[in-house]
Amino acid sequence: MKTDIEIAQEAKMLPIKEVAKQLGMEEDDLELYGRYKAKISNEYWEKIKKNKDGKLILVTAINPTPAGEGKTTVTVGLGEAFGQLNQKAVIALREPSLGPCFGIKGGAAGGGYAQVVPMEDLNLHFTGDFHAITAANNLLAAMLDNAIQQGNELHIDPNQVVWKRCVDINDRVLRNIVVGLGRKVDGTVREDHFVITVASEIMAILCLATDYADLKERLGKIIVAYTYDGTPVTAKDIRAVGSMAVLLKDAMKPNLIQTLEHTPALVHGGPFANIAHGCNSVKATKTALKMADYVITEAGFGADLGAEKFLDIKCRKAGLKPDCIVLVATVRALKYNGGVSKEHLAEENLEALEKGIVNLEKHIENLQQFGVPVVVTLNQFITDTEAEYEYIKKFCEERGCEFALAEVWAKGGKGGIALAEKIIKTIHEKPSHYAPLYPDDKSIKEKIEMIATKIYGADGVTYSPEAEKEIRNIEKMGYADYPVCMAKTQYSLSDDKNKLGRPKGFTIHIREIYISAGAGFVVAITGNIMTMPGLSKTPAAFGINLTDEGKIEGLF
Repeated sequence: MKTDIEIAQEAKMLPIKEVAKQLGMEEDDLELYGRYKAKISNEYWEKIKKNKDGKLILVTAINPTPAGEGKTTVTVGLGEAFGQLNQKAVIALREPSLGPCFGIKGGAAGGGYAQVVPMEDLNLHFTGDFHAITAANNLLAAMLDNAIQQGNELHIDPNQVVWKRCVDINDRVLRNIVVGLGRKVDGTVREDHFVITVASEIMAILCLATDYADLKERLGKIIVAYTYDGTPVTAKDIRAVGSMAVLLKDAMKPNLIQTLEHTPALVHGGPFANIAHGCNSVKATKTALKMADYVITEAGFGADLGAEKFLDIKCRKAGLKPDCIVLVATVRALKYNGGVSKEHLAEENLEALEKGIVNLEKHIENLQQFGVPVVVTLNQFITDTEAEYEYIKKFCEERGCEFALAEVWAKGGKGGIALAEKIIKTIHEKPSHYAPLYPDDKSIKEKIEMIATKIYGADGVTYSPEAEKEIRNIEKMGYADYPVCMAKTQYSLSDDKNKLGRPKGFTIHIREIYISAGAGFVVAITGNIMTMPGLSKTPAAFGINLTDEGKIEGLF
């Protein structure tokens, strides 16, 4: 079987102008980045904003395992399958980060014959959105330090600077640093920190802003530091908003590319779901809904993270209402949750499947709490058996879910037709009654505890003294009505990555809390989660190469 990059490099792409024509777009609606990539102009939104919305389909998954789940692959294949059924569909995805691309996870373009292309461009610099976000973030940091250096008229306490610099690479040595060393003209000596770009509040703001006015308003609300008397200092206070907005001007526009079968795909924004809110941009999703009858989008990692944040943060803030949720699992991943080692996952093992399927069960229960109908799909592997399929199918149907296999990795859109038909049937027969998990007027602690107990299955929540203090401070500043963005390991429903399946008898520990006032949510950090990842002993970067002929190798 060919590798993902070999399949992508052999693909016959259409000029992006031809892909856009499928949606009734004209060349003037696009801002071209070469032949196969484009940004959608602001003027195009004005043309379509009164169109009726299509149906919104969210793709999520069980907790990720080393066995692989293939959520993006299913999302892309599903978009292709709707095309096979002559339905007008658009895919809405996040942009990949360079961190995992050169780290351990690899890229995020799908896989096999269910990929978006150009794959190399998407996984590398693409249209420069992440670079713009990084530049805006670090411009704000520079202007903040300059405000302190140039007389400190705002009375900023250098020990209470909370804004962090960022870079879109896994680099653990930047987590905790000291800046301002050297001469007096080199700045004030203080401790500083880096986060990965996808964890930057500016990434969240870009993904939640609806237009330039909203973007600037949100940027202005960013809290960067506190004064000696504890008053918050914002980006607006240090007069950074206009310059940051200029850097983000083009990054605000959604990107249009295509799948291997030429299905249009809007790929825009890219917050991680374990340390950020995990959804593509509101602007891309809303644009897609005006362009097509069906929009297939995804939320990062497992449903306990990405889907919960999609439903509790993005939908709440943007007024979106999903019509159906697709929950992706694999036989291999369920057996892994049942205690089977990675080396033996190819062997039929119904006993392990029975033990591990409780992870799927919990995610089904969680999603049903939001009032949205759920369709379960298995991303097919050649080692799966009919007995394993039948067991899972019966298990899902007993819990009120439709079920279908996804063979999109091997067959592209044709391998997703059964799943697409189940989704269409579900949308027409089971109306969505979407509602978020908690109301705005709950306290911050009540919101955290509802997520921990109702979604993760925890017995309760504990807080560090620092988190307790910060909650009081956030509520005092008037942000108690904000939703909560939980930063938690993706590998377990708990905050301990080693607790697989459906853990019980555990508590969630909140180590740190901070306010993302511009994004409009409170971030709660659990356990040992890091907002700046590190590289593994053998990162993917070892296997990536550029040949003497200019061909990229090793991306996956």
